[in-house]
Amino acid sequence: MLQVRDDNAAAFEELVLRYQQRLVSLFGHIVYRADLAEDLAQEVFLRIYRARKTYQPGAKFSTWCFRIAHNVASNALRSNNRRREYHLSRTSTSDSRVGGMDELAVARSGAQPTRLFDTIEKREMVHKAIAALNERQRMALLLSKFEGQSYAEIAETMELSVQAIKSLLSRARANLKSLLEPYMDQGDLPVDGQPSS
Repeated sequence: MLQVRDDNAAAFEELVLRYQQRLVSLFGHIVYRADLAEDLAQEVFLRIYRARKTYQPGAKFSTWCFRIAHNVASNALRSNNRRREYHLSRTSTSDSRVGGMDELAVARSGAQPTRLFDTIEKREMVHKAIAALNERQRMALLLSKFEGQSYAEIAETMELSVQAIKSLLSRARANLKSLLEPYMDQGDLPVDGQPSS
């Protein structure tokens, strides 16, 4: 990033190569649309490039990058709530690359058709349960589980205290458990909407 700050185009290209897929994946779990996830990732890189001259290496670059991603995701979700121009449900975009990649990977595994269906169904239930979490719980969970960030890194990314992150993750896990229990116990589909806390 220091090289990017000094207008090294090759260094910026390297950053894009290292982080683009991670950002697209993160946004894919938030908006469930491949095209929108890619657009949001590009917005992050645009913001990074615009802010390159003011970059200070106080924290890890990845933490700074994911803080920008958190802000971009928050803005996109707020915009969606105001305008309702796009849906955050995978059901309307089941052919999108974000959902299709999971199914393709499972299909290539060589599993029996019934096991294949069960695996895809379980992933869909987990995606729906994650989508039902509130924005902050979902982001903390994604940064923890998919990006492998520590409590301190998530706290810095989301501009919260470590204790607040621990609490968010604890509530997110409890909410996921309550959303997924009916499915795991009886095969009932998770109820759409927000969990209780």
